[in-house]
Formats: sequence, C-alpha cells, structure tokens
Amino acid sequence: MLKLYDYSRSGNCYKIRLLLNQLEIVYQRIPIDILQGESRTPEFLAMSPVGKTPVLEISPGQYLTESNAIIYYLAGGSDFLPTDRWERAQVMQWLFFEQYSHEPNIATVRFWISILQQAEQRREAIAQKQQLGYAALEVMEQHLTKHDYFVGDRYSIADIALYAYTHVAEEGNFDLSKFPAILGWCNRTTRQPKHITISAT
Repeated sequence: MLKLYDYSRSGNCYKIRLLLNQLEIVYQRIPIDILQGESRTPEFLAMSPVGKTPVLEISPGQYLTESNAIIYYLAGGSDFLPTDRWERAQVMQWLFFEQYSHEPNIATVRFWISILQQAEQRREAIAQKQQLGYAALEVMEQHLTKHDYFVGDRYSIADIALYAYTHVAEEGNFDLSKFPAILGWCNRTTRQPKHITISAT
C-alpha cells in the first residue's frame, strides 16, 4: 500500500490526496506536523533530504518527493495525463509554471498570513509576493477565458496542480473576485467526480 507523508494544510500535499481519491487508490496517510519540526527529524530527512512534504512511499525504501513529480507518477496511464505528446508537454509547462511563478507567491503568502499569523511582521515581503501572485493569476485568467481547463479542454493534473493553492488564495488576502474565469474554473473543478476538499481526511 502507498504511504503518503503529508501536512494537512499544505496545498502541495492536497494535490496528492485529491488525485489519489479521484483515482480510487487506497493509501495510508501519515500526518507530518511541519510546525513542530517533524519534517526535520533524521527519519524524515532520510526520506526527503530537503525536509519537505509531501513524500510518497511507493514501496519500502522507495520514496518520491516534489508534489508535481508525485502527481505525474500517479497519473501515468490514466485520463488525468494526456497520451498525446504535445498535450503532455503542455501539462508539464503548467506544472513548471505552478511551481515557479504561482506557488512561491500565492502559497507562501497564505502560509505567512493564515498559518503562521505573521501578516504584520512580513508586510513588505507579502506586498512584493502578492504583486507576483496577481501576475500569475492574470496569466491563468487569460488562458481560462478561452478554455474550460488548462490542457486539451479536459480536466488533468495541470488543473489539480493549479487548483490546490488557487482555491485557497483568499487565505493569503488575494481577491479572486477580479478573476471570473478562474472562479468558473474552480467551480468546474469542484464538480469533478470524487472531488475532496483540502480539509478532508
């Protein structure tokens, strides 16, 4: 059985839980409290040298890290990952965008404000990251004004990756009302079969 080591409020971890549920794959979930240093223990660092969740244990001693690598691995051979070479490259394009332009800004601000409760202490850094976060949301908005989903006009791991932190962006004080196409896409995503919320166990 697969084992998922994750932090419940992490969008990166939520991606994995959402896809596993939609693939109907049974797995064991092992909570890791990053705020209590549980991702910095020698045991955890042996699985994830960078000390980050999520970690997927595929078999004893075989660990996969980085959320988008994990969903790419899990989606292989399923409808969540296109077989067409061009569409598969587009999926990768959005996965890289999510980790480089989207997650470092939207997720980080959410973490500082809603999880660490450090809005005042990090006010200047938050303002800088919010500007970059809004730029990423604008890229998504422009794409979604012409497409229902990010690749091939059907739901894929590109949508899962981007939905994870977008749908909770308001916890980082991002105003999603400015992005009607994103809100429509979020609504379509929640209607996908076997959808679960980020707070679901």
